[in-house]
Amino acid sequence: MTDDDPSAADHDATDPGTAVRRDRFSGGPARGFLSSLAADEAIFAADLAVDRAHTVMLAEQGIVDDAVAGEILAALADVADAGHGDLSDGEDVHEAIETAVIDRIGPDGGRMHTARSRNDEVATCIRFRLREDLLAAVEATLTLREALVDVASEHAETVMPGYTHLQPAQPTTVAHYLLSYEGAVARDTSRLLDAYERVNRSPLGGAAFAGTPFDIDRDRTAELLGFDGTVRNSMDAASARDFLAEGSTACATLATTLSGLAEDLIIFSNKGFVELSDAYASTSSIMPQKKNPDTLELTRGVAGDAIGEATGTLSLLKGLPRAYNRDLQRAHAGVFEIADDVREATEIAAGAVATADWDEPALADAAGDGFSTATGVADLLAMGGMPFRTAHEIVATAAETVSDDDTAEAAAAKVDEATRKVTNEPLSTYVSREDVESALDPAASVASRDSAGGPAPETVADDLAAADTEIEADAEAVAARRESLADAAELLDAEVAGYV
Repeated sequence: MTDDDPSAADHDATDPGTAVRRDRFSGGPARGFLSSLAADEAIFAADLAVDRAHTVMLAEQGIVDDAVAGEILAALADVADAGHGDLSDGEDVHEAIETAVIDRIGPDGGRMHTARSRNDEVATCIRFRLREDLLAAVEATLTLREALVDVASEHAETVMPGYTHLQPAQPTTVAHYLLSYEGAVARDTSRLLDAYERVNRSPLGGAAFAGTPFDIDRDRTAELLGFDGTVRNSMDAASARDFLAEGSTACATLATTLSGLAEDLIIFSNKGFVELSDAYASTSSIMPQKKNPDTLELTRGVAGDAIGEATGTLSLLKGLPRAYNRDLQRAHAGVFEIADDVREATEIAAGAVATADWDEPALADAAGDGFSTATGVADLLAMGGMPFRTAHEIVATAAETVSDDDTAEAAAAKVDEATRKVTNEPLSTYVSREDVESALDPAASVASRDSAGGPAPETVADDLAAADTEIEADAEAVAARRESLADAAELLDAEVAGYV
């Protein structure tokens, strides 16, 4: 993918070389190293679309005769039908397609490359393909968010232990826990949509980097290809790959969210709090009694690959001079691959969440472990007029003697003892023993935490409704982008049909 493109008018149909590499540049041991043809299969369809749009524009501008444009477009249809595997060896898919067109119709086939370089061509193809990957990833996040909300709506009152530092911290609910991930994935959706907006700009017409003397219409090719506009500066158009860095980073951030969810479910599965569906688990090759959360472990593993790709993309781009450098040939294939992997991992996570079985009794039994309602007792004392730090000291003193086997009455008695020790006053000076016993109950503790975004069932109900609304809005945003791309594809097909 280079910018040194000879004129098609000089091409000899009997020349055994390609449309670009002939004579002294057609052989040698480095040709295979230079080639990206195999990896370019990912942008084969994109390149054909770009070729068609560019040819239509050239004809509309009077740069190429209508009859020649018709021959080129018919040849491109033949190339599409034959598929990527039918292309002859070449330096890249762009050269191979151009060579195939020339082989079919003769030297006039080379006119399709008028007023462009492979530099702006490949940049356009990459954006054309990546926007599809980003939309697919967004759609996967919507599926995951829907699963999280659906399961959360079933467990608004299912009390479970909440953790910090993997230690029992405060009781919460399954719904509150799952909505914490819905919020994170919603931000991943937003990041991917934001990245899409910057990806969906056409570089076509920037040529090698310095534009072209031909009277082209860059806005027209952008329209035919479904782009929202152009990357206006021709040097920026040909050389920019920051959109790959942004897209890969958005995917890596989503993968990191998935990794946290997967890790939690693996741990909860180990504790007996949740059981994965057999469809999302496997067994041992030697220990048939085992049920392993393998799909979630692989989901967790994808994050490492995604982070590596994002880092690699940024490292490749670091310090490259303007405008085009061959290093860029290696920038996109891995991004396409990781975008697909992250999309699949997101779909797997959605399925695992949707089909998992939460053990409500086990969760309830563990919700109060480790004196997890201690903060609720401290809050209660503070509400009774005690300075919170004093309350914190009292509960910390009580925690030294409270055990998971204690009844609420026994634990309250120990809180009373600690209050007397710290303040020289009985607990009743501030709150009743009954109120403390209630605060020690995990379900009551959860119900009391009704601040915005808290785990109280009525608060969670509001958050579930808000999540549904946001998911619907994001789904509409994706649908609008899909419709715009479909409309552009129909327009391009119609314009091509006018020439063939």
